[in-house]
Amino acid sequence: MTDEGNTDQGSAGSRRAKILFPAGMLVLAAVFTALGIWQVQRLFWKLDLIARVESRVHAAPVPAPAEVEWPAVTAKDGEYRHVTASGTYLDTETLVQAVTEYGPGFWVMTPLKRDDGTTILVNRGFVPTHKKAPADRSHPSGPVQVTGLLRKSQPGGAFLRSNDPAAGRWYSRDVEAIAKTDGLIKVAPYFIDAQAGPSDGSLPIGGLTVIKFRNSHLAYAMTWGALALMSLVGFVYGLRAAKR
Repeated sequence: MTDEGNTDQGSAGSRRAKILFPAGMLVLAAVFTALGIWQVQRLFWKLDLIARVESRVHAAPVPAPAEVEWPAVTAKDGEYRHVTASGTYLDTETLVQAVTEYGPGFWVMTPLKRDDGTTILVNRGFVPTHKKAPADRSHPSGPVQVTGLLRKSQPGGAFLRSNDPAAGRWYSRDVEAIAKTDGLIKVAPYFIDAQAGPSDGSLPIGGLTVIKFRNSHLAYAMTWGALALMSLVGFVYGLRAAKR
């Protein structure tokens, strides 16, 4: 009696396993297919984003957003827009650590006071570490016109390092924190990456904005698709085994 009971239980367990295996493979195939479709959607979204940014970068410059437009300045609607702004540089600067094609150094962030009383932080460009002293670079006086790319604020820090305003150590271009530290008011929630100036070797060096978007969605979609196909093969194999 005991042996027959164990045999029956073993047969029932084997049947359940033969049913559960193809069912599990089918569920996995559905999940992997959904993930693959999602990555394809992300791929087209990323391609559209790249196309929009390219059109902004190479378009004719437009006036930088005024104060009433600040709430609408978002990564989707405004970043990398080719803009221009007029005003006077204030006698204060913030150096933000950077690494460029010229090596390690700093971005020179200078407030631009506009006629309407608002201020825009301008990344005037890059200076190498050994040229960080104010005497080693130009500082325009009087009215100036700046042309460059609109960039969103970069709050917090970068590369696992937090900004330390009290110590004067900056790792990201955090507009709000820089404005607070320098006592600035009515500051735009974005900054401008100034375009390249005259090629006379003067500092800072503008026009070093790197526009590069990681786009691995096609590879991810193919990976999920391959896993979905493998799961379908497992489903068919399990189904045939169950029938046998």
